[in-house]
Amino acid sequence: MRQCFTVVAQKQSAEWILEGDSKACFDRISHEWLEAHIPMDSSMLRKWLAAGYIEKEGFYPTEAGTPQGGIASPSIANMTLDGLEYVAMKAASRQAKIHVARFADDCIVTAASKEVLEQQVKPAIEAFLHTRGLELSAEKTTITHIDEGFDFLGWHFRKDNGKLIIKPAKANVKAFLAKVREVIKSNPTAKTVHLIQQLHPMIRGWATYHRHVAAKKTFYHVDNSIYLALWRWIKRRHPNKNARWRRQRYFRSQGFRQWIFAAKLRYEDGSTGSLDLFKASSTAIRRHVKIKAEATPYDPKYPDYLERRRRLRTVKA
Repeated sequence: MRQCFTVVAQKQSAEWILEGDSKACFDRISHEWLEAHIPMDSSMLRKWLAAGYIEKEGFYPTEAGTPQGGIASPSIANMTLDGLEYVAMKAASRQAKIHVARFADDCIVTAASKEVLEQQVKPAIEAFLHTRGLELSAEKTTITHIDEGFDFLGWHFRKDNGKLIIKPAKANVKAFLAKVREVIKSNPTAKTVHLIQQLHPMIRGWATYHRHVAAKKTFYHVDNSIYLALWRWIKRRHPNKNARWRRQRYFRSQGFRQWIFAAKLRYEDGSTGSLDLFKASSTAIRRHVKIKAEATPYDPKYPDYLERRRRLRTVKA
Protein backbone atom coordinates (compact mmCIF):
# COMPACT_ATOMS: atom_id res chain seq x y z
CA MET A 1 0.00 0.00 0.00
CA ARG A 2 2.77 2.41 0.91
CA GLN A 3 4.63 1.64 -2.31
CA CYS A 4 1.46 2.43 -4.27
CA PHE A 5 1.26 5.73 -2.43
CA THR A 6 4.89 6.45 -3.27
CA VAL A 7 4.50 5.91 -7.01
CA VAL A 8 1.15 7.66 -7.62
CA ALA A 9 0.68 10.32 -4.92
CA GLN A 10 2.86 13.11 -6.35
CA LYS A 11 1.55 15.68 -8.81
CA GLN A 12 4.06 14.55 -11.42
CA SER A 13 3.36 10.84 -10.85
CA ALA A 14 2.11 8.61 -13.65
CA GLU A 15 -1.66 8.73 -14.08
CA TRP A 16 -2.40 5.40 -15.79
CA ILE A 17 -2.51 2.12 -13.89
CA LEU A 18 -2.34 -1.45 -15.16
CA GLU A 19 -3.91 -3.82 -12.63
CA GLY A 20 -2.36 -7.22 -13.27
CA ASP A 21 -3.45 -10.58 -11.89
CA SER A 22 -2.09 -13.98 -12.90
CA LYS A 23 -4.75 -16.55 -13.72
CA ALA A 24 -4.69 -19.39 -11.17
CA CYS A 25 -1.05 -18.64 -10.36
CA PHE A 26 -0.45 -21.35 -7.77
CA ASP A 27 -2.22 -23.98 -9.88
CA ARG A 28 -0.44 -23.39 -13.19
CA ILE A 29 3.24 -22.65 -12.53
CA SER A 30 5.39 -24.76 -14.85
CA HIS A 31 7.19 -27.59 -13.07
CA GLU A 32 9.90 -27.61 -15.75
CA TRP A 33 10.64 -23.93 -15.20
CA LEU A 34 10.73 -24.36 -11.41
CA GLU A 35 13.14 -27.29 -11.60
CA ALA A 36 15.44 -25.31 -13.90
CA HIS A 37 15.45 -22.03 -11.96
CA ILE A 38 14.59 -22.46 -8.26
CA PRO A 39 17.92 -22.62 -6.31
CA MET A 40 17.41 -25.78 -4.28
CA ASP A 41 18.03 -29.51 -4.58
CA SER A 42 16.27 -30.36 -7.86
CA SER A 43 15.39 -33.95 -6.94
CA MET A 44 13.77 -32.85 -3.67
CA LEU A 45 11.87 -30.08 -5.47
CA ARG A 46 10.70 -32.51 -8.14
CA LYS A 47 9.35 -34.94 -5.54
CA TRP A 48 7.61 -32.18 -3.61
CA LEU A 49 5.94 -30.75 -6.72
CA ALA A 50 4.66 -34.18 -7.77
CA ALA A 51 3.56 -35.28 -4.31
CA GLY A 52 -0.11 -34.50 -4.88
CA TYR A 53 -2.61 -34.07 -2.08
CA ILE A 54 -5.41 -35.94 -0.33
CA GLU A 55 -8.85 -34.46 0.20
CA LYS A 56 -11.93 -36.31 1.44
CA GLU A 57 -10.11 -39.64 1.19
CA GLY A 58 -9.30 -39.01 -2.47
CA PHE A 59 -5.80 -38.59 -3.93
CA TYR A 60 -5.22 -35.81 -6.47
CA PRO A 61 -1.92 -35.63 -8.38
CA THR A 62 -0.22 -32.27 -9.00
CA GLU A 63 0.97 -32.18 -12.59
CA ALA A 64 1.32 -28.39 -12.58
CA GLY A 65 1.42 -25.62 -10.00
CA THR A 66 2.56 -25.78 -6.40
CA PRO A 67 0.80 -27.54 -3.50
CA GLN A 68 -0.88 -24.91 -1.36
CA GLY A 69 -1.22 -24.70 2.38
CA GLY A 70 2.45 -24.74 3.42
CA ILE A 71 5.20 -22.18 3.75
CA ALA A 72 7.11 -23.36 0.66
CA SER A 73 4.37 -22.63 -1.88
CA PRO A 74 4.15 -18.81 -1.46
CA SER A 75 7.95 -18.58 -1.25
CA ILE A 76 8.39 -20.44 -4.53
CA ALA A 77 5.59 -18.44 -6.18
CA ASN A 78 7.34 -15.21 -5.20
CA MET A 79 10.64 -16.49 -6.55
CA THR A 80 8.87 -17.43 -9.79
CA LEU A 81 7.60 -13.87 -10.24
CA ASP A 82 10.86 -12.19 -9.24
CA GLY A 83 12.04 -10.11 -12.18
CA LEU A 84 8.57 -8.95 -13.19
CA GLU A 85 9.42 -5.47 -11.99
CA TYR A 86 12.60 -5.36 -14.09
CA VAL A 87 10.80 -6.59 -17.21
CA ALA A 88 8.03 -4.00 -16.87
CA MET A 89 10.43 -1.10 -16.30
CA LYS A 90 12.63 -2.13 -19.25
CA ALA A 91 9.65 -2.30 -21.60
CA ALA A 92 9.53 1.49 -22.00
CA SER A 93 11.71 4.57 -21.57
CA ARG A 94 12.28 6.37 -18.28
CA GLN A 95 10.01 9.17 -19.48
CA ALA A 96 7.12 6.69 -19.41
CA LYS A 97 7.25 6.73 -15.57
CA ILE A 98 7.04 2.97 -15.19
CA HIS A 99 6.79 1.77 -11.59
CA VAL A 100 5.67 -1.56 -10.17
CA ALA A 101 4.10 -2.54 -6.85
CA ARG A 102 3.62 -6.28 -6.36
CA PHE A 103 2.25 -8.52 -3.64
CA ALA A 104 2.42 -12.23 -4.48
CA ASP A 105 0.73 -12.59 -7.89
CA ASP A 106 -1.16 -9.28 -7.71
CA CYS A 107 0.55 -6.19 -9.07
CA ILE A 108 0.01 -2.72 -10.45
CA VAL A 109 2.15 -0.97 -13.06
CA THR A 110 2.07 2.80 -13.53
CA ALA A 111 2.78 4.67 -16.75
CA ALA A 112 2.41 8.15 -18.21
CA SER A 113 0.00 6.98 -20.92
CA LYS A 114 -2.51 4.25 -21.61
CA GLU A 115 -0.82 3.41 -24.90
CA VAL A 116 2.49 2.56 -23.19
CA LEU A 117 0.74 0.09 -20.91
CA GLU A 118 -1.27 -1.50 -23.71
CA GLN A 119 1.42 -1.68 -26.39
CA GLN A 120 4.66 -2.10 -24.46
CA VAL A 121 4.27 -3.08 -20.81
CA LYS A 122 1.42 -5.57 -21.02
CA PRO A 123 3.00 -7.63 -23.88
CA ALA A 124 6.31 -7.74 -21.96
CA ILE A 125 4.58 -9.02 -18.83
CA GLU A 126 2.62 -11.60 -20.83
CA ALA A 127 5.85 -12.92 -22.37
CA PHE A 128 7.49 -13.03 -18.93
CA LEU A 129 4.59 -15.06 -17.51
CA HIS A 130 4.32 -17.36 -20.53
CA THR A 131 7.78 -18.82 -19.98
CA ARG A 132 6.64 -19.78 -16.48
CA GLY A 133 3.40 -21.42 -17.60
CA LEU A 134 1.28 -18.46 -16.52
CA GLU A 135 -0.91 -15.84 -18.14
CA LEU A 136 -2.71 -12.66 -17.16
CA SER A 137 -6.35 -12.99 -16.18
CA ALA A 138 -8.42 -11.24 -18.85
CA GLU A 139 -11.23 -10.58 -16.37
CA LYS A 140 -9.05 -9.06 -13.65
CA THR A 141 -6.43 -7.23 -15.74
CA THR A 142 -7.54 -3.68 -16.50
CA ILE A 143 -6.06 -0.27 -17.33
CA THR A 144 -7.56 2.70 -15.50
CA HIS A 145 -6.86 6.37 -14.87
CA ILE A 146 -5.95 7.35 -11.33
CA ASP A 147 -8.85 9.85 -11.22
CA GLU A 148 -11.25 6.95 -11.79
CA GLY A 149 -9.54 4.91 -9.12
CA PHE A 150 -8.63 1.27 -8.78
CA ASP A 151 -8.84 -1.50 -6.18
CA PHE A 152 -5.72 -3.29 -4.97
CA LEU A 153 -5.33 -5.68 -2.02
CA GLY A 154 -8.62 -4.61 -0.47
CA TRP A 155 -8.04 -0.85 -0.78
CA HIS A 156 -9.39 1.73 -3.22
CA PHE A 157 -6.90 4.25 -4.61
CA ARG A 158 -8.17 7.42 -6.28
CA LYS A 159 -7.05 11.00 -6.79
CA ASP A 160 -9.48 13.79 -5.96
CA ASN A 161 -8.32 17.20 -7.19
CA GLY A 162 -4.77 15.92 -7.32
CA LYS A 163 -4.76 14.40 -3.80
CA LEU A 164 -4.46 10.64 -3.45
CA ILE A 165 -7.11 9.11 -1.19
CA ILE A 166 -6.76 5.50 -0.03
CA LYS A 167 -9.78 3.85 1.58
CA PRO A 168 -10.99 0.32 2.21
CA ALA A 169 -12.52 -0.94 -1.05
CA LYS A 170 -16.31 -1.19 -1.10
CA ALA A 171 -16.10 -4.82 -2.22
CA ASN A 172 -13.80 -5.60 0.72
CA VAL A 173 -16.15 -3.93 3.20
CA LYS A 174 -19.17 -5.70 1.73
CA ALA A 175 -17.46 -9.10 1.88
CA PHE A 176 -16.36 -8.54 5.48
CA LEU A 177 -19.82 -7.49 6.65
CA ALA A 178 -21.31 -10.52 4.88
CA LYS A 179 -19.00 -12.79 6.92
CA VAL A 180 -19.93 -11.03 10.15
CA ARG A 181 -23.66 -11.30 9.42
CA GLU A 182 -23.26 -14.98 8.58
CA VAL A 183 -21.59 -15.64 11.94
CA ILE A 184 -24.38 -13.80 13.75
CA LYS A 185 -27.15 -15.61 11.86
CA SER A 186 -25.53 -19.01 12.34
CA ASN A 187 -25.55 -18.55 16.14
CA PRO A 188 -29.23 -17.91 16.91
CA THR A 189 -29.12 -19.53 20.34
CA ALA A 190 -25.46 -19.02 21.27
CA LYS A 191 -24.52 -17.38 24.53
CA THR A 192 -23.62 -13.73 24.14
CA VAL A 193 -20.08 -14.31 25.36
CA HIS A 194 -19.51 -17.03 22.77
CA LEU A 195 -20.82 -14.82 19.97
CA ILE A 196 -18.52 -11.98 21.05
CA GLN A 197 -15.56 -14.37 21.18
CA GLN A 198 -16.22 -15.28 17.54
CA LEU A 199 -16.75 -11.72 16.32
CA HIS A 200 -13.99 -10.03 18.30
CA PRO A 201 -10.96 -11.39 16.36
CA MET A 202 -12.74 -10.91 13.03
CA ILE A 203 -13.40 -7.21 13.64
CA ARG A 204 -10.02 -6.51 15.23
CA GLY A 205 -8.11 -8.29 12.47
CA TRP A 206 -10.01 -6.51 9.68
CA ALA A 207 -9.65 -3.09 11.29
CA THR A 208 -5.94 -3.65 11.97
CA TYR A 209 -5.38 -4.47 8.30
CA HIS A 210 -6.96 -1.15 7.24
CA ARG A 211 -5.53 1.05 10.01
CA HIS A 212 -2.92 2.63 7.72
CA VAL A 213 -5.41 4.24 5.31
CA ALA A 214 -8.23 6.80 5.51
CA ALA A 215 -10.61 4.32 7.10
CA LYS A 216 -12.18 6.12 10.07
CA LYS A 217 -15.54 6.79 8.38
CA THR A 218 -15.58 3.24 7.09
CA PHE A 219 -14.91 1.95 10.60
CA TYR A 220 -17.94 3.84 11.94
CA HIS A 221 -20.05 2.49 9.07
CA VAL A 222 -18.92 -1.06 9.86
CA ASP A 223 -19.66 -0.63 13.58
CA ASN A 224 -23.15 0.65 12.79
CA SER A 225 -23.85 -2.20 10.38
CA ILE A 226 -22.73 -4.76 12.97
CA TYR A 227 -24.92 -3.07 15.60
CA LEU A 228 -27.96 -3.36 13.32
CA ALA A 229 -27.22 -7.02 12.66
CA LEU A 230 -26.90 -7.67 16.39
CA TRP A 231 -30.13 -5.85 17.11
CA ARG A 232 -31.95 -8.09 14.61
CA TRP A 233 -30.31 -11.09 16.30
CA ILE A 234 -31.63 -9.92 19.69
CA LYS A 235 -35.15 -9.31 18.34
CA ARG A 236 -35.30 -12.83 16.91
CA ARG A 237 -34.25 -14.25 20.30
CA HIS A 238 -36.76 -12.17 22.27
CA PRO A 239 -39.70 -11.28 19.99
CA ASN A 240 -42.00 -10.52 22.94
CA LYS A 241 -39.68 -8.15 24.79
CA ASN A 242 -39.64 -4.39 24.34
CA ALA A 243 -36.67 -2.30 23.19
CA ARG A 244 -35.83 -1.09 26.70
CA TRP A 245 -35.54 -4.65 28.05
CA ARG A 246 -33.40 -5.72 25.11
CA ARG A 247 -31.05 -2.80 25.59
CA GLN A 248 -30.63 -3.41 29.31
CA ARG A 249 -30.07 -7.12 28.69
CA TYR A 250 -27.43 -6.91 25.94
CA PHE A 251 -25.89 -3.42 26.06
CA ARG A 252 -24.13 -1.31 28.64
CA SER A 253 -22.87 2.27 28.94
CA GLN A 254 -19.53 3.63 30.09
CA GLY A 255 -19.00 7.36 30.32
CA PHE A 256 -19.87 8.91 26.98
CA ARG A 257 -19.95 5.50 25.29
CA GLN A 258 -23.45 4.18 24.76
CA TRP A 259 -24.83 0.94 23.34
CA ILE A 260 -21.80 -1.23 24.07
CA PHE A 261 -22.67 -4.81 23.14
CA ALA A 262 -21.39 -6.82 26.08
CA ALA A 263 -21.67 -10.06 27.97
CA LYS A 264 -21.70 -10.21 31.76
CA LEU A 265 -18.96 -12.32 33.30
CA ARG A 266 -18.60 -13.88 36.73
CA TYR A 267 -15.12 -14.94 37.83
CA GLU A 268 -14.11 -17.75 40.18
CA ASP A 269 -13.47 -15.34 43.06
CA GLY A 270 -17.05 -14.11 42.86
CA SER A 271 -16.29 -10.77 41.18
CA THR A 272 -18.11 -9.68 38.04
CA GLY A 273 -17.08 -7.98 34.84
CA SER A 274 -18.03 -7.67 31.20
CA LEU A 275 -16.71 -8.71 27.83
CA ASP A 276 -17.27 -5.91 25.32
CA LEU A 277 -17.46 -6.42 21.57
CA PHE A 278 -14.50 -4.77 19.87
CA LYS A 279 -15.37 -1.69 17.83
CA ALA A 280 -13.54 -1.07 14.58
CA SER A 281 -13.73 2.68 15.21
CA SER A 282 -11.54 2.27 18.32
CA THR A 283 -8.60 1.41 16.04
CA ALA A 284 -6.19 4.32 15.68
CA ILE A 285 -5.21 5.43 12.19
CA ARG A 286 -1.47 5.74 11.73
CA ARG A 287 0.83 6.04 8.75
CA HIS A 288 2.94 3.05 7.81
CA VAL A 289 6.64 3.76 7.33
CA LYS A 290 8.30 1.54 4.78
CA ILE A 291 11.43 -0.31 5.73
CA LYS A 292 14.63 0.51 3.86
CA ALA A 293 14.89 -1.80 0.86
CA GLU A 294 18.45 -2.85 1.66
CA ALA A 295 17.88 -3.38 5.42
CA THR A 296 18.39 -6.94 6.67
CA PRO A 297 19.16 -8.38 10.13
CA TYR A 298 22.05 -10.30 8.56
CA ASP A 299 23.92 -7.11 7.66
CA PRO A 300 25.87 -5.65 10.62
CA LYS A 301 25.04 -2.12 9.44
CA TYR A 302 21.32 -2.41 10.23
CA PRO A 303 20.66 -3.93 13.70
CA ASP A 304 20.36 -0.47 15.30
CA TYR A 305 18.00 0.73 12.56
CA LEU A 306 15.81 -2.38 12.89
CA GLU A 307 15.75 -2.06 16.67
CA ARG A 308 14.57 1.57 16.41
CA ARG A 309 11.76 0.45 14.08
CA ARG A 310 10.78 -2.30 16.50
CA ARG A 311 10.64 0.10 19.46
CA LEU A 312 8.62 2.64 17.48
CA ARG A 313 6.10 -0.01 16.42
CA THR A 314 5.82 -1.23 20.02
CA VAL A 315 5.13 2.27 21.35
CA LYS A 316 2.49 2.97 18.71
CA ALA A 317 0.81 -0.38 19.26
